[in-house]
Amino acid sequence: MSSGVSTPLSTTSTLSVPTSPDLGSTANSIKLLPKSSLLSASVIIEQIASRSSSTSTLFVYDLAEQVGFGSLTKAWSGADGTAPVVSLQTRSGAGLSLVGRLSQGSSKDSTHGAVLTAYNTPTGLAAMIQSLSYLPAPSQNSRLIIQVPTVTPVGDKFALSPTLAPLTPILSLLPEHFTVLLSATPQEAVDLATLSYKLSNAHVVHIFDHFSSAREIGALNTPSLPDASESVELREGLSQAGYQYFDYTGDSEAHTVIVALNGPLTQLAKAIAAEVPGLGVVSVRVLRPWDEDTFRAIIPASAKHIHVLDDVPAEYAQGSLYIDVYSSLLNPLQPGPVVKSQRITPARTQQFVASPLSFTRFLLSFLPISEQTVSVYGPTSKKVLFFGAPKSALSSVPRLIEQTFASQASITSRLLTDYDVLSKPGGVEANRLVLSAKSTSETYIPSSLALPISPSSPGASDVLVVLDHNLLKSHSLATHAKEGSLILVVSDWSPAELISTVASETLVVIRQRQLRLCVLDAEAVASQIRGESIQSAVVHLAFLRLYLGKGATPEVVFRLAQRSLSDAFQDVNLKELASRVWDGLVEVQVPEEPADAEEAKPVALKHFEFNAIAVETDEGDTVVNGAKLGSWHDAAKHILFPSAFTPPTVDDAVESDLPPNVALRPEVPERTFLVTCTVNRRLTPTEYDRNVFHLEFDTTGTGLKYDIGEALGIHGWNDTDEVLDFCSFYGVDPNRVISIPVPGSDGSKVHTRTVFQALQQQIDLFGKPTKTFYSDLAAYATRQTDKYALQFIGSPEGSSTFKKLSEKDTVTFADILRRYDSARPGIERLCELIGDIKPRHYSIASSQAVVGDRVDLLVVTVDWITPSGTPRYGQCTRYLAGLKVGQKVTVSIRPSVMKLPPEHTQPIIMAGLGTGVAPFRAFLQHRAWLAQQNIPVGPTFYYFGSRHRAQEYLYGEEIEAFILDGTITRAGLAFSRDTRKKIYIQHKMHEDGKDLARLLLREKGVFYLCGPTWPVPDVHEALVGALGEFEGLETEHAATFLEELKEEERYVLEVY
Repeated sequence: MSSGVSTPLSTTSTLSVPTSPDLGSTANSIKLLPKSSLLSASVIIEQIASRSSSTSTLFVYDLAEQVGFGSLTKAWSGADGTAPVVSLQTRSGAGLSLVGRLSQGSSKDSTHGAVLTAYNTPTGLAAMIQSLSYLPAPSQNSRLIIQVPTVTPVGDKFALSPTLAPLTPILSLLPEHFTVLLSATPQEAVDLATLSYKLSNAHVVHIFDHFSSAREIGALNTPSLPDASESVELREGLSQAGYQYFDYTGDSEAHTVIVALNGPLTQLAKAIAAEVPGLGVVSVRVLRPWDEDTFRAIIPASAKHIHVLDDVPAEYAQGSLYIDVYSSLLNPLQPGPVVKSQRITPARTQQFVASPLSFTRFLLSFLPISEQTVSVYGPTSKKVLFFGAPKSALSSVPRLIEQTFASQASITSRLLTDYDVLSKPGGVEANRLVLSAKSTSETYIPSSLALPISPSSPGASDVLVVLDHNLLKSHSLATHAKEGSLILVVSDWSPAELISTVASETLVVIRQRQLRLCVLDAEAVASQIRGESIQSAVVHLAFLRLYLGKGATPEVVFRLAQRSLSDAFQDVNLKELASRVWDGLVEVQVPEEPADAEEAKPVALKHFEFNAIAVETDEGDTVVNGAKLGSWHDAAKHILFPSAFTPPTVDDAVESDLPPNVALRPEVPERTFLVTCTVNRRLTPTEYDRNVFHLEFDTTGTGLKYDIGEALGIHGWNDTDEVLDFCSFYGVDPNRVISIPVPGSDGSKVHTRTVFQALQQQIDLFGKPTKTFYSDLAAYATRQTDKYALQFIGSPEGSSTFKKLSEKDTVTFADILRRYDSARPGIERLCELIGDIKPRHYSIASSQAVVGDRVDLLVVTVDWITPSGTPRYGQCTRYLAGLKVGQKVTVSIRPSVMKLPPEHTQPIIMAGLGTGVAPFRAFLQHRAWLAQQNIPVGPTFYYFGSRHRAQEYLYGEEIEAFILDGTITRAGLAFSRDTRKKIYIQHKMHEDGKDLARLLLREKGVFYLCGPTWPVPDVHEALVGALGEFEGLETEHAATFLEELKEEERYVLEVY
């Protein structure tokens, strides 16, 4: 007889959670969420963020979708009242698209105003922070909100974790105009997500617990959807929502205080503090702006020891929270409490999540008397654990049972669903149901901590329900049941078969913990009434019968289940079914193990490991860890082989028939070549404010070879006059001979040069100082004021000063040495402290097949004025601009993503801004050369944008020639300042939308964009619009198509 569940090897088995909110019968409308509904906070946050009244454009990063946040937003995209959605990948420079959207200039969002939303994980946000430093100041109509679902894969098993370790060490780098909010409970997550759209004077980062609490399905109060026009100050908005910057829990005269960021473990710490005298906990809800006065006021005057819990990637790292707390409580005039940093690594976080008892012991160890027994769960709290196969006939049972309890006015119910797609074919689904009396006095504890699932579990569930009996043969499940509790197994096995089939280790646990074991053949009971389709109702009624215990009768069970079952099973006589269930439940007597029994061969039982989050969209798609999947095979591969989802890397090797010249630059790891400048020609008028110039280098006899689209690394020199001026200031003879260790040689290799040669050709004297340079230089300062200043700038507390010097004042190593002139390390040591000049890379603007032993560059000089009025110059562009014909230059080659397609007949679409046209000149040269060889080539579309045609039509004569001879099939030239209405390349692309859509969708066309970052979203939007208008693709499908082109290297971006 079939068990009524999907078999382990079923290819239709997939992962699912309760369906998303009702999107209506058509794709045109999204219903507003009701004031109270059984939904998760994460779903509500997506609904809030996706509304066009909240957001102008929504950016879903891949890492967010991989943890189950963003799939619904993409599914809703295109419906009435929703914002446009753009999918992005978290790569180097992540966040620059957002910066471009909001920056001054030609971005339409900066012109018309925009409230942008982005989804990304802590790991993804960490990759974005450097780019976010370039964001313009926020305003009512121009700001950024980042919703951060806190889930991070850790360890070799890819287990999901609530750790903030990737993010917290670098949070201090966020610009001052950012507000950082942290929520821990489901209701708090919804409230702070709503508030984030009302703060008009700040960009906002909202970090919420997507690991557990925000995914719990329960009754939530949904506030009215925010409108972008609403405006409120942070403190006022928090107060209106019932919150404050910091929460204090525990003894009002505590001598030991824990400070931690608002999150799941902090909630457990608050529950512990509520029970333990002498202990207090401060949870940080607002990390930025940090309010020192409010923080000091909340710390009890009795506090002697402050322990700051900081998530960090490694023991030696320092989180930002400790720095904030330490600086707030530091008072040189008056002794205060001792502040200690407790660094929590991801491994330790996993330990605490798996065993809340270990976290309790960790906190109690800070107290003078740590041997205490603490119970943080109320006596009325009941915990139910379900294990089953995803997408089986019984998958709906946990949700049905939760609905039954949620309908009771006196009960609070919370349901959390997790998946393990690696330990068993078909995957394992675990549902945690926590039931408690409605009360405002108990501290909320996330389901993941209230009912932990771990190999070392002492048992926490009051009822354990096994919906797939095969799991008893492969997994350790009974260990999760508390002593004296109940296990219900849904199976067609007889009691004798059950006892003989389950693993011996499971029977040992059942005996030791005196567990009650019941079995129910749900399929057999269902067949007596209607058939397999009502199995979930059968299990539902059986559960209520066992849960209610002695007070249960068929009538009581029927009344309790009627509300949740009557709609789904209208034609079923539930009273009769309840009576049948009564008879079908069988309690299994587990015999004592005979004293003379042979020792059974141990079976290595597997343990459930939370490694996947699944979302089921309204269209029926199941999205697991960011991928639409149909079976566990795809889910497991997506986790085990993430590299398969990223483009292959390019071999960095440069082929050459000639041996490398090691003596040329022994300190440089790349292979270098010595080439000769033959042309240095300015392309823009001398009176024009931009100096764009063309360079040609002779490579004869060097062995240098390059491919189309590769980049040339220039090993530039410092300015001669500035080097000599510095030598004079520093009191060092420029002709003195010194020896400098070759990096990476451990001092075993050195090269000998004069001071002038070293400072001009090798040492980055006029580069940007690192933070460690200040600390290292302090050791050589002879004046105390210089020493203290340098030590401060190099310390964590001096981060804001360092940032101002680096980004606003753009100081150089030489500037710092002049400013703190008592710090004078020897010249050889100084060279080691500063380090070498790094090569700057420029796209090659020529095809070697056409130009032979030559390489061309297109360069624009970089210069600016500091706030103090000092002129600054880009070191390498200044060097290149001053090159004389005949001068030798050291260069190297670096591969690039800008490559021509493998088939010459594939259409190419090139879009370049300013000097971004450099690689496209090489493309055009090569295609013209192919045509001369009578080799067929595909259509070539060329889009170019700059400010003025007369001044900045770069390589204009060549382009016109390429147009005339047919090398360029279509040209879209946009000169934004030459017309009353500014025209950009995206407008020209829109005019050709029909052809572009056809080339990309039907003819294997390849699209390239090179230049600054800001037009990326507008160009993307133009292509999505063309695919929709002329090829009938929905917005989401068009965006997905472009993402797929990226993976095929047919949508190539090289932006900076």
